[in-house]
Amino acid sequence: MAAGLRLELSAGDGSSVVAHRFDAAAPAGVVVIGAALAVPQAFYFDFAAWLAQQGFTALTFDYRGVGHAAPRSLRGFRANIDDWIRHDYEAVVVEARRLAGGRPLTVVGHSMGAQLVPLLPSAREVDAMVAVAGGSGHWRGFMPPMWPFMLAMHHVAVPVALPVAGYFPGRRLKMIGDLPSGVMRQWRRWCLHPDYLVGVEPGAREAYARAAFPMLSLSFTDDRMMPQRNVEALHAHLPGVRRETRRFSPADAGGPIGHMGFFRRRYRDSLWPVALDWIAARRRGAEAT
Repeated sequence: MAAGLRLELSAGDGSSVVAHRFDAAAPAGVVVIGAALAVPQAFYFDFAAWLAQQGFTALTFDYRGVGHAAPRSLRGFRANIDDWIRHDYEAVVVEARRLAGGRPLTVVGHSMGAQLVPLLPSAREVDAMVAVAGGSGHWRGFMPPMWPFMLAMHHVAVPVALPVAGYFPGRRLKMIGDLPSGVMRQWRRWCLHPDYLVGVEPGAREAYARAAFPMLSLSFTDDRMMPQRNVEALHAHLPGVRRETRRFSPADAGGPIGHMGFFRRRYRDSLWPVALDWIAARRRGAEAT
């Protein structure tokens, strides 16, 4: 697995953001890959390296408390999703814009990595977004067989585990992954509101309404963690976004996809070109204007 060039970027609060840059020889644009909740950036290295081979410089990064940005122990570690938005994600988008110069800057956001883009202080610097399994996490939007799991997580596991462990021990509980307490508390509030983050975070509804970049939304029929109704529910809050939607089944891709599968190397010939072709078309459109 190619790791790219390790970078330590300075965030607005003085902390460091660990990122990796995958350089294209003559880049047609720059792509930031925004990770899903609790997923380390290394998961996206193969996709980032492939983008570089196709002519787009790519940046991956970790939110604080995850992957390269995780302390030896998360117990008592102070971080929330606001930190991820205002400092971690923002620092990478600012660096990507610097690298891009006048070339297009695209974000490929996976799940939460797509949800957060309209909230970034530099959201207007984003020229386009590919949302991979990006949508609401409201529990009632899931298929009924998932309701017991979601309710047990939000009403039992989270309230009990956070004060006892001092963080969310998701790996031990087989629920998402290990996360700082502040992150899990904030995300839980989102998931319990019908409008998800838009109904909870001050200014989020307005930020979503201001978003104006084109977006390709990719979703998957076997994704139990992001049903299509939740994709549509969140995207309904983006009235200014020009959205194209593609939905794939395992038969289309040549194997099971689920919530995580798009970024696995086995789909470099079936699913990855869908995102690349769309990004390249946006670049050609920018050159023509």
